[in-house]
Amino acid sequence: MTISETITIPQVPFGSIGVSVTRVGLGGEGVLRTHGREEEARSVIEKALDLGIGYYDTAPAYSGSENYLGSVWKSGYFDRNSIFQTSKSASRDYDGAMRDLRETLSKLGTDHLDLWQIHDVRTMGDFAEISGPGGALQAFIEAKESGLVRHIGVTGHHDPEVLTKCVEEWPLDSVLLPVNPVEGILGGFLTKTLPAAKSKGMAVIAMKVLGGGHYLVPEQNLTAPIYLRYALSQPVDVVIVGCSTPAEVEELALAAHSFVPMSREDQQALLEGFRPHARSLAFYRGR
Repeated sequence: MTISETITIPQVPFGSIGVSVTRVGLGGEGVLRTHGREEEARSVIEKALDLGIGYYDTAPAYSGSENYLGSVWKSGYFDRNSIFQTSKSASRDYDGAMRDLRETLSKLGTDHLDLWQIHDVRTMGDFAEISGPGGALQAFIEAKESGLVRHIGVTGHHDPEVLTKCVEEWPLDSVLLPVNPVEGILGGFLTKTLPAAKSKGMAVIAMKVLGGGHYLVPEQNLTAPIYLRYALSQPVDVVIVGCSTPAEVEELALAAHSFVPMSREDQQALLEGFRPHARSLAFYRGR
């Protein structure tokens, strides 16, 4: 019996929009955020499919990620209805966002996205440009109305105040935000943005779970399963992680299969080790 036959990944509601997704998803980074490593990327994607992972993250900004996924999807290796394919656009204007969407659909070899996300909103200036006349927000709304995308969302990891404003004021279905022990200490994304999203029935997707790998210190028992369990213990719908090998994909799937919530005491013990260095460890906030 193979590991693929013994692992079951739970399906959970994706916010209140009436669809379900797997509890964990394959992030668009790791080996997918490269060029020229087709065989390695394919082995990671196919392992995720074999293990029953149904949520796939990508973005035009992630090097060859969209092309890697598209090469697998176009090969007929999978049933399109069995996956939840997401992508993003970092364009701030209508025309740029629509151009990104056309190119994304072409690279992925699909006629729609299950989720299209306004990517990496950092400043109030970004918010104003995206929301204003000729801004990208209108492209996202129109794409959803036309059926090119089924749901729309926003992503951010720089400023929780900015991301919270997006969640509160834009007509979105989801938010992608950082979830890790550093965020448990600093607050903002987990204490403001996440509750704001939940109050609107939005789905919450966790990223930066391993701090880009910087938080892994095996000799101190700070391993991927610990961080995955911490993230899964928060009130999020999906946890995504970029993987570089099939073994890492197995670790991600196993975390969902065997998940037992981390006690509040164990969470606090984990946070204490990060507390003295939390601000410097939040490198993705751009500080």
